[in-house]
Amino acid sequence: MTDNDSHSSVIEMRDASIVALRDTALTVVEGVNWWVPSGEFWVIAGQQQSGKSDFLMTVAGLLLPARGSCRVFGSGTDSFGEAEQAERLRIGYVFAGGKLFSSLTVAENVALPLRYQKNLSAAEAATAVEKLLEMLELTPFADLTSPGLAANWRQRAALARALILKPEVLLLDNPLAGLGARHRQWLLQFLDRLQRGHEWFGGRPLTLVVTTDDLRPWRHEQRKYAVLDEKNFSVLGSWADAEAAPGRAVKELLAEPAGATM
Repeated sequence: MTDNDSHSSVIEMRDASIVALRDTALTVVEGVNWWVPSGEFWVIAGQQQSGKSDFLMTVAGLLLPARGSCRVFGSGTDSFGEAEQAERLRIGYVFAGGKLFSSLTVAENVALPLRYQKNLSAAEAATAVEKLLEMLELTPFADLTSPGLAANWRQRAALARALILKPEVLLLDNPLAGLGARHRQWLLQFLDRLQRGHEWFGGRPLTLVVTTDDLRPWRHEQRKYAVLDEKNFSVLGSWADAEAAPGRAVKELLAEPAGATM
């Protein structure tokens, strides 16, 4: 990509080295150069322990690169502080497994960003929360805490919490993991609607970045793909480019699991 492309990007990494959350002295990905224009849908694939979660947290500003830079909406994540709070809130993040607060109900988890970031009361947040719960088919679970929820519904609740502030960029860490077939299909279709422009956002398209250890469910002509392997970040391009990529890592991410049957 050219410098002109980078100026119009909502995410920009230049020669970025990504460190591990568990040990910030450990570099897991090196020399990332990557630009994401508004409205694109990226799928970042890699095997377990390839640095996918660390990569996504660096994009969100939750980790800082050891070298190089990461900029979101033109602001370096190394400068994210109280003054840049508005920029940070333009990013929604869904952790692997959801990571809901177990002592709070689904409705309370979803309301938390409005309560904490916007200083709304429970009553003031209720209308938006109820609308979002209905949209994600979570209304029957509103008063349950996360230990009483199946993984399928915990993931939806975490997604609702990430959407409640109506972000412009949505980051999802391995969101299909542990989901049943029906819920995987629902989530893939819902994310596609978010990219195209959902009524929750007034029709405004969303920029999405997801991570995965299995490329096959993410096949789509309008998405872009990259792979993490042995500390390298490689942009693949379109689905056709991913299928044609010669590397072992990509072929493994496209392969049927050993022992799979039709």
